[in-house]
Amino acid sequence: MTLPLAALDACFEGVVPSIVCTLAADGTPNVSYLSHVARLGEAQVALSNQFFSKTSANLRANPRAALLVVDPTDSAQYRLDILYRGSLEDGPAFGRMAADLRAKSAQLGMADVMRLRAVDVFDVLALRQVRGGQAATAPERPAGQGLVRALAVTEALTRATELAGVVDAVLDALAATFGHEAALVLLHDPGRGCLVALGSRGYGASGIGAEVPLGEGLIGLAAQDRRLLRVGDASRLRRYGAAIEASAEHEARTRSVALPRLPEAMSQIAVPMEVQGRLLGVLFLESTRRMAFDAEDGLVLSLVARQLGMAIALAEAEAGEAAAAGPQGSTPPATDRPVQVVHHAQDDSVFIEHEYLVKGVAGRLLMWMLGAYQAAGRLDFTNREIRADGALRLPELKDNLETRLLLLQRRLEEKRAPVRLLRPARGRIRLEVQGRLVVTSDRRRT
Repeated sequence: MTLPLAALDACFEGVVPSIVCTLAADGTPNVSYLSHVARLGEAQVALSNQFFSKTSANLRANPRAALLVVDPTDSAQYRLDILYRGSLEDGPAFGRMAADLRAKSAQLGMADVMRLRAVDVFDVLALRQVRGGQAATAPERPAGQGLVRALAVTEALTRATELAGVVDAVLDALAATFGHEAALVLLHDPGRGCLVALGSRGYGASGIGAEVPLGEGLIGLAAQDRRLLRVGDASRLRRYGAAIEASAEHEARTRSVALPRLPEAMSQIAVPMEVQGRLLGVLFLESTRRMAFDAEDGLVLSLVARQLGMAIALAEAEAGEAAAAGPQGSTPPATDRPVQVVHHAQDDSVFIEHEYLVKGVAGRLLMWMLGAYQAAGRLDFTNREIRADGALRLPELKDNLETRLLLLQRRLEEKRAPVRLLRPARGRIRLEVQGRLVVTSDRRRT
């Protein structure tokens, strides 16, 4: 090979379909389009095997084939002379290609149609450019650039001491080091089987509280498979939530928050966060640039996601262990204006002043604190007492109480609600009510 195979990595992003040509035993050619081609090391490629029985039959008769790949950055075309070595139905290479195919087909609404049967592995015997563009060269980057970016983000994380600071620190540092347009941090909610957005940058609406079911779209599949997923050209994909309008009316009607979207997004990458074998969430970035995230970016973001997961787990643990002062005396609201709070017991959804706020555990927490305020004028609470109260039916400790409190706090701030949560010290919560509560619930009316 006159060119290193690594110089063609852009051709293997799946932006432009590749073509494989095989020969039958009698010499009759057969041409098929491929949904996915991957590089395996320095001298092998893997081709997706989905529907092409004729291609498979030809390879059994004649293991030699020709592969045409296209560089989407300059339309240069390359021919690879390849030799069939065998097929894989499991293993790391099969898993990676199956996950990539699932991610792309799910966004096209074809998750149940486009299934990977096997991965065909080939030796690359020769490689040459056949048309267009400039001759490819191995990517040139300053040595250690990826480590420098990873270090910049992790250093920002080490300076954060609470969960809110951890989420904000990683989002700000990623924007500064990667220069992407938008990012989301989503945390896993095992009880609801979904991911919940806890912080974002670069979107018109924050999307805090938006939910993504496991297995749905790029984010949900990355979480379900616990595998990094990238899309280099989303122009042909049906973007998750693209037709959903992020509005108060939509939230009230559906009791949900729309996942924020970047108009004209072309590149997306979803990186799962795991701590001690437990799924903690997903780090998601997107850009309007085609192929904005390459394989090295994926490695860097994987390091960042691991560090972020550990920082979140540590912040949660420290908040639960922190000693807290006893409850303080109540403070009368500055105004007597009525504040309408509506609670639906079926899903613990809460509306304040006719606007949807939260549901699930976060809604249950808010109603518990508002009930204590109405009954005894209490304003101060602790993580420890919340965990100890069996009436709240909280998930286990590992299921992130601090995360639910931060979600609730940020939704109240975003809605500029007359009810707020303050964090005067680690492990402590202070309720601030600006008005006279009028609470309506499926269970009771006060």
